[in-house]
Amino acid sequence: MTKLTQLTQATAAKVATLPDAQTVTAVKHWTDSLFSFRVTRPQSLRFRSGEFVMLGLLGDNGKPLLRAYSIASPAWDDELEFYSIKVQDGPLTSRLQHIQPGDEIILRTKPVGTLVHDALLPGKRVWFFATGTGFAPFASLLREPETYENYDEVIITHTCRGLADLEYGRQLIEDLQNDPLIGEMVDGKIRYYPTTTREESPRMGRITDLLKDGTVFRDLGIETISPDADRAMVCGSLDFNKDLKEILEEFGLREGANSEPGEYVVEKAFVD
Repeated sequence: MTKLTQLTQATAAKVATLPDAQTVTAVKHWTDSLFSFRVTRPQSLRFRSGEFVMLGLLGDNGKPLLRAYSIASPAWDDELEFYSIKVQDGPLTSRLQHIQPGDEIILRTKPVGTLVHDALLPGKRVWFFATGTGFAPFASLLREPETYENYDEVIITHTCRGLADLEYGRQLIEDLQNDPLIGEMVDGKIRYYPTTTREESPRMGRITDLLKDGTVFRDLGIETISPDADRAMVCGSLDFNKDLKEILEEFGLREGANSEPGEYVVEKAFVD
């Protein structure tokens, strides 16, 4: 067997065992439990900032093991970025956390999701409520020019257990001011409101509790959330999503969808 034949067979086997493959271009480990990575973007992929796709690896049975991951990069980026938790005994993330540049992952090119501008009615101020890796879709939307064209003010809240868990979002927001594409659009429009629930920090507490007791509004100098001016997007655990839905509806906001825009939307499918 010639070397060329061996190479051809090896390539064919690789394609056969790893469908819809994309190449990992960068990996960064933020903490022992959080990491981000970038992969090549298929030419056929068109998505709206805030949507998610299915990605993963081959399972032990040789079949694709896929999970929903929000795309953390904006729609204009040449590559795709993702932000993930590490679950040591998780079927996918126990293996995904070990990927290196040059490795391949499976990525299905059918984006979906409700955290998109089309699902919200026009407003003056938008709130992004996130816990943990629920920050990912907002990492996309915070780098999307349409966000600043649509709203006079963008408030991003991010609740995590400790300060290190906030670093991905903090650094991204800090870098926005120097972004060559949207730096000028961002100027003066973003208000960042991070909180921790376990480690001591300047601002502690669950964002749900801080909304209920009015702390958020006092800290930001805002009277309240109004259905006339405010819009909201929510991404976190199932319990967090449920609690935020109740709070926002108490303020008079109605849930929206792609088919029927409203004052707030919730993402129900993301890895936490």
